[in-house]
Amino acid sequence: MRILSYFKKQKRCDLVGLGALAATAIIQMIHVALYVPLGDARSLAAVAILGAVFVLFGLFCRRARLPVLWAGAAAACVVLHCCSNIPGLIADLSYAFQGAVAVIACLAGSFFQLRERARPAFAWISLAAFLTVAAFGASVWLGSVAFVNAAGGRAQREVWAVPDKYDEAVCPEPGSVQELVYETRAYATDGRVLTKRALVYLPYGYTEEKEYNILYLLHGTGDDEEYWLRTNPQNKAMLDNLIYYGDISPLIVVTPTWYEVPDGTWEESVCEPLIDSFNAEFRNDLIPAAEGRYSTYAGGDLSADSLIASRHHRAFAGLSRGASATYRSALCGSLDYVSWFGAFSGCGTDEAYFEAHLRSEALREYPIDYLYNTSGTFDFALRGHVRDFEELLATESRLVPDQNCSMDVLPMRYHSMGSWHIALYNFLLLIFP
Repeated sequence: MRILSYFKKQKRCDLVGLGALAATAIIQMIHVALYVPLGDARSLAAVAILGAVFVLFGLFCRRARLPVLWAGAAAACVVLHCCSNIPGLIADLSYAFQGAVAVIACLAGSFFQLRERARPAFAWISLAAFLTVAAFGASVWLGSVAFVNAAGGRAQREVWAVPDKYDEAVCPEPGSVQELVYETRAYATDGRVLTKRALVYLPYGYTEEKEYNILYLLHGTGDDEEYWLRTNPQNKAMLDNLIYYGDISPLIVVTPTWYEVPDGTWEESVCEPLIDSFNAEFRNDLIPAAEGRYSTYAGGDLSADSLIASRHHRAFAGLSRGASATYRSALCGSLDYVSWFGAFSGCGTDEAYFEAHLRSEALREYPIDYLYNTSGTFDFALRGHVRDFEELLATESRLVPDQNCSMDVLPMRYHSMGSWHIALYNFLLLIFP
């Protein structure tokens, strides 16, 4: 009875705020709980702090009787959604529900406040709590990034950012980017002959008299062969500086495209066969074109025996659907030719696929130098990536965590180049020691 009496005494604008606050608390607790199985302390802390910010902001809106401010929470949810680069797919369902709650609270609360002529109230304690937690979260993020940016000395593995030392726009000894045109086939469809293009990064001072390690680097859905080096030139600048400061040895980087046509569709039914079949293009056409033209440890000999013998000097990595191609077309398809692998924000490969391909008679004897995985805390691919990676570890004895494989979850990062830039930085430090 007391509870009913309490609710009867409340203004309807206050009841809307109370309902929105309760819904927010439930949503954020569920959100935090979803991150517990991932086993990553930074991710759990990040979503917990962000959840607390949402709850305390809702408390302030209710106590201050300012439902219009819920529009700010709704806007924040829209931003969180838009951080995913695939239309129609959101970074996390919790932000869809949270955004809906915020919109309802804003509109319904404001309507009843005007109708009931309910005046705003002071809520300094709630405001102070909200600002304190928000400032703490922001200071941890900004402080950590600032600390990394100011880091001197040699490059080392990072999860917050790439040090400014390596992200400078101008390097005294920059490498060059060339175009490589080669013929291949539409292996996923009708087998027709195609003329395709890849970009090739050559380090400063490249010479045919020296043999170079080589990295094949794939883009994701909706992008193309220019994505890594030209669309996002900070990656080339980072390569230049890492080589210039002596943190990595000079290497060649090839960025092809897995599409069969320049304006390739994004539809999953079309894209999935393309990344599965890229293995045939990689082995039959791309490697011969790139390593027949540039000086690598294959030594110009493109026979299977030579490519197998030089596998420890060849790496393959990709982002998003390109990460799935890393698993399927490289790790599970060309382990005899490649020994270093990087999967950034994606896997899309289950235990049955690993068993059928990676543990096949043709590939089961080849060692894996390193398999590096990354995903952002708020990346929609995170949970699936962690699940698939754990399935791989459970069945593959050649992979030992922290010895020749690992997964970094990058704090406060999404399905975007901000995450993949750090991933590439770390991968470059791991390969070809």
